[in-house]
Amino acid sequence: MEIMPTAYLLLEFRRYYAFLSRRLLDWRLIRERCRMEPLDDLPLDTGVETSDGPEPSSSPGGSSWPTILISVAIVGVVALVSWYVWFREPATARPAATSQQAAQPASEVRGPLGPPVDAIDLPPLFLTDPLVRDLIGRLSSRPEIMTWLASDGLIRTLVVCIENVGSGRSPARHLARLSLKSPFRALPRGGVFFVDEGSYARYTGIANAVASLDPTGLARVYSMIKPRMVEAYRELGHAEGDIDGATERAITILLQAPVVEGEIRLTEKVLSYTFQQDDLEQLEPAQKQLLRMGPRNQRVVQDQLRAIAKALGVPDNRLPARSGSAPAR
Repeated sequence: MEIMPTAYLLLEFRRYYAFLSRRLLDWRLIRERCRMEPLDDLPLDTGVETSDGPEPSSSPGGSSWPTILISVAIVGVVALVSWYVWFREPATARPAATSQQAAQPASEVRGPLGPPVDAIDLPPLFLTDPLVRDLIGRLSSRPEIMTWLASDGLIRTLVVCIENVGSGRSPARHLARLSLKSPFRALPRGGVFFVDEGSYARYTGIANAVASLDPTGLARVYSMIKPRMVEAYRELGHAEGDIDGATERAITILLQAPVVEGEIRLTEKVLSYTFQQDDLEQLEPAQKQLLRMGPRNQRVVQDQLRAIAKALGVPDNRLPARSGSAPAR
């Protein structure tokens, strides 16, 4: 006699419940014999609050294992029901794609960034620093470039900076060798704080160093070391290894930053300042970092980024349009 689906489901549940009951009994016997408290009951106090989620609760002096087993039983029932609904559901009950969905155009197919280059024998990622120093050193001898090339893990640093900027974050903490010697300054006037425009000069050397790199040569270097950049990008948790997409996102985000002319008002905080204009304060941290360079240096960097994007093969229609200067308010 063939068992009906509902009866089969109940039979499987009874078997599952009996199995869990035996495991619970075994656990209680072991606990009584060994007289050991489970780790969940030990009063651990590290003194550090975490944000990973609420701590599991348990009754005073009791074990959390019965709760876990009951939860597992519930999950098992849900899984069985889900199996029954999914695999026993008539095929006609599943909605088919509508004609409107079928007519949606496919996403734009994007080719790889970077010009074609002759393949070279790349060393392992952790041994690529000498190669990068040689390739980049041929493009510029600016002291700022030499300072960065003197650091270790160049490709990993470059990739993590691209990843940070592509997600809107500032990469400043990864570029400690390029940290500025003089501090940021704000000028109080009439109860209002303004950016000291003299602070912009701190970034002139970095802006000029960026401009000294030949965009075509830089694009060729990108193509040469891209396999190792992909590897470093995957190390950051991006299994697809789409370093091209990350690079284009980073360039786009920086090009979207407005160039602000005139005095910029600030709001004083306890240990820092924020932009008083809402539209400036709402920019991504990477974009606000670019604003702090001042309009002259920002234009130099953005013009170079646009030239690099062109050398990499990013079409103009995928880049933000050039924006005029935005007056400070």
